[in-house]
Amino acid sequence: MDTTALLNSVPTGLWIGGDERQGKSTFNVLDPSDDQVLVAVADATADDAIAALDAAVAVQDEWAATPARKRGEILRSVFETITERADDIAALMTLEMGKVVAESKGEVTYGAEFFRWFAEEAVRIGGRYTPSPAGTGRIIVTKQPVGPCYAITPWNFPLAMGTRKMGPAFAAGCTMIVKPAQETPLTMLYLAKLCDDAGLPKGVLSVLPTSDPGAVTSALIDDGRLRKLTFTGSTGVGKALVKQSSDKLLRTSMELGGNAPFIVFDDADVDAAVEGAILAKMRNGGEACTAANRFHVANAVREEFTEKLVKRMSDFPLGKGLDESSKLGPLINSKQLDKVTELVSDAVSRGATVAVGGVAPGGPGNFYPATVLADVPADARILKEEVFGPVAPIIGFDTEEEGIAAANDTEYGLAAYVYTQSLDRALRVAEAIQSGMVGVNRGVISDAAAPFGGIKESGFGREGGTEGIEEYLDTKYIALTR
Repeated sequence: MDTTALLNSVPTGLWIGGDERQGKSTFNVLDPSDDQVLVAVADATADDAIAALDAAVAVQDEWAATPARKRGEILRSVFETITERADDIAALMTLEMGKVVAESKGEVTYGAEFFRWFAEEAVRIGGRYTPSPAGTGRIIVTKQPVGPCYAITPWNFPLAMGTRKMGPAFAAGCTMIVKPAQETPLTMLYLAKLCDDAGLPKGVLSVLPTSDPGAVTSALIDDGRLRKLTFTGSTGVGKALVKQSSDKLLRTSMELGGNAPFIVFDDADVDAAVEGAILAKMRNGGEACTAANRFHVANAVREEFTEKLVKRMSDFPLGKGLDESSKLGPLINSKQLDKVTELVSDAVSRGATVAVGGVAPGGPGNFYPATVLADVPADARILKEEVFGPVAPIIGFDTEEEGIAAANDTEYGLAAYVYTQSLDRALRVAEAIQSGMVGVNRGVISDAAAPFGGIKESGFGREGGTEGIEEYLDTKYIALTR
């Protein structure tokens, strides 16, 4: 693929009101496989944020009044446009984020699906009409778009974390401003161009890459015209945003950090559990909030599980994402590499054993090998903190109650995985796990048709499914005299 031509086809300015604008300054986007500059993009300021909000407000009423069928047809057109450009989008994601191209192609399929799903949901926004029980009139309940929205998306899924917010917002009749992560703005800028090509009205979407997210975010949150904030990222930043948005009482939805347990019971199909573990751990190179972070394995099968997982994890050659012989690309940056290294070193210092991997290769790029840690002690930081890398720490348990207690021993509650051949146990444990999502005998749970989100310090609100569009709708009650 001619990557130079691809990069030249991507807008590098600010995308405001459906048009590309140059900024006052730029910042560089780096290739995490060698830290070389890919391209410079415009650096949005607080003034640019207000210009984007002006554009969103100017077309909000018109977009909300657009017939739901028409909105759905536009979303379907965006889905088809993304599908047609899938190879380009995948290559672009790999260049700026580092994941292997097969992973990027999977994300394109997943990310595009939110436009197709919500194209169909746009015409299913309901309400109700009932007589008042007192006989004094009629109760009419209707749903209306909340208004201009601001979405902050992370670097690990540069396409899907945006489409998961844009799809329901546009279907509901809301305009949206997206601030992509500083590390990965190119995919979202390219998506904005594709949305424009597909017929999304100008002003409905703006994209603001920036190296100063605080200034851009504050300008928007402090402006009373903004009505919704949706964020995917770390719990610490999410808490700060909720506090910041409270002054204007913004509608908020927060998809925050995770510490997903992967529980293997003594009656599990161990081979199936290992394959599920590979999916749950190595999807996106481990840089996913739903990634299995702790492997709680029944002691009766722990040795077998560990041996087989080590064998599978040994088959992940490192390399640049566009190299099809590679199965594992680099981490996003040196900061993330340092964090993974630190958590592994802490576990080893406390008594864990490195069964495979465990040492960064050095040299250019932010590479870290697929790693399995055995006999991890309960006080290791890696069992408490989200590693966000290709590291699988294993710890044993004896009884079902111990397994559940260990899984719930975290302030997070996003995703969890359970392997057992007993239906009774599967349901019993899934109900006992304190998590917004539970995968039973499967290692990938994300689905545009299902509600994605967590509890506890993993956030609130849901994205996807029939529930996802509700995050962008206000409920209005109309009392009609008899």
